[in-house]
Amino acid sequence: MYAIVEIAGQQFKVERGNKVYVHRLEANEGAKIEFDRVLLISNGDNISVGSPTVDGAKVAATVITHLKGDKVIIFKKKRRKTTQKWNNHRQSFTQILIQGVLGKGETLKDEIKVEKYEKKVFGMKSKKSETETAPVAEVKAEKKAPAKKAPVKKAAAKKTTTKKKED
Repeated sequence: MYAIVEIAGQQFKVERGNKVYVHRLEANEGAKIEFDRVLLISNGDNISVGSPTVDGAKVAATVITHLKGDKVIIFKKKRRKTTQKWNNHRQSFTQILIQGVLGKGETLKDEIKVEKYEKKVFGMKSKKSETETAPVAEVKAEKKAPAKKAPVKKAAAKKTTTKKKED
């Protein structure tokens, strides 16, 4: 079962269990939200198209996290002039998990568990990995005989040169 739903001015094809990035929503992380602007519902061979929306249909979702997208660079230049403009920005997004597509009079039976979103930082270890490591059993190393010292080499003697006397 899937639906085409309008979220924040854009249309998305969603199914139960999908994770979707939408424009920033005014909801806290972990909040349950419903979208009632459902344009189409397909349940196998049964397809219902709304005019403009399907009456009583909803899409239930849960907010996973808020984040920013990649940097978008805006560069404007007028040729043969000394005019150029450089600008950039990062768009704000919300990641949501679709809990289910509900028809008229239906309720959500069971929810999908939302995993906590963990931001990854490169070059640093997360606190989770340090605390959840299993204790390492101590291994006793066998004592080895002390290594023999290498013989010390003597420095080469300097050569002495004598000048020949001329008669």
